[in-house]
Amino acid sequence: MPSTTAAVPWTENSAQRGSRDVALATLWRSRSLIGYLALRDLKLRYRQAALGVLWVLLQPIASVLLFTLVFNRLAGIDSGGIPYPLFALAGMITWTYFSNAVTRGSEVLVSNPALVSKVYFPRLAAPAAGLVSPVLDLVVSMGLLGALAVFYGVWPGWPLLAAPLWILFLVAVAFAFTVWLSALNVRYRDVRHALAPILQLWLFASPVAYPATLLSGWTELVYAVNPMVGIIEFGRWSLLGAPWPGWSLLVSACSATVVLVTALAYFRREERSFADVI
Repeated sequence: MPSTTAAVPWTENSAQRGSRDVALATLWRSRSLIGYLALRDLKLRYRQAALGVLWVLLQPIASVLLFTLVFNRLAGIDSGGIPYPLFALAGMITWTYFSNAVTRGSEVLVSNPALVSKVYFPRLAAPAAGLVSPVLDLVVSMGLLGALAVFYGVWPGWPLLAAPLWILFLVAVAFAFTVWLSALNVRYRDVRHALAPILQLWLFASPVAYPATLLSGWTELVYAVNPMVGIIEFGRWSLLGAPWPGWSLLVSACSATVVLVTALAYFRREERSFADVI
């Protein structure tokens, strides 16, 4: 998001400024600001883009075609009875939302130095806004997944009712890492340079193109310390009727909780100096 000094739809008195409300209360109070920043981001992204949201589909489609060739055709990866393009697409749309949200959210503070230094607002609202606009991409991609599922005749049954929980889990994990990285990025600008290669490596360290069941026993549980393992497997179970992720989901949820708690603590400690450092 580019720098701006425009007024934002948020006012708050000094008593409110000193309050230490829980994160959810802070985000709820800041919902109008979050919506404003997210809408501005959407307008900037698709301004003068002839294909509009169709660009959202290009990355997952290209990635699925590549994964199908390399992992399914050449490496012979077993997708557990689910057509491999559908299997890979479910993992890719999950990863794409996470990657886009973290990338955008980690930059929102340093991209708006005038806003941070001259206008008071709950700082936590800034990284939260970075989670909203990629939701549109997620919805569009889920439409593609649904169409492909109909084509292959795949119906998950009652687990589809858990899809909102999967989305909530995905957004919560993206929020946890976004909060960490946005605060670190204010103090250490190396974050923006390191993030892209880290996400690229993280993609292949997550079960996007292959199932987590390639591992078993304690190694599978250690692997699930990566929160994206549980999220991706939970999404495949809910959207495609894949096997239930089991203990791996619990391990990923616990790991994500630790990241979220520590991220909020670090952000709260650092936010008082954002205006000076930025």
